[in-house]
Amino acid sequence: MKTLMVATLAAASASSFAARPTSVMYTGEGVNDDGLEYSSYAVKCTNGQRYPLTAWDNRRKWCVGESSADECHRKQIKAAKKACKAG
Repeated sequence: MKTLMVATLAAASASSFAARPTSVMYTGEGVNDDGLEYSSYAVKCTNGQRYPLTAWDNRRKWCVGESSADECHRKQIKAAKKACKAG
């Protein structure tokens, strides 16, 4: 019972210290190999790191990574949180 409580508290505290997004900055535009246009952004996280985000379809689809269409979300904040958590 005691080890279960310790494990639960450790898991809860680890998730509360996970990096979170603090700002998202526009970094430029591009065109992929298929001719689709995208916008590039950089998300700054509480751990001091910056991670790339890519916006497709006039910022209707936000994806983690540079010129990537993988791991996408409809909302910018969800993609930013995922990028910080993965980094």
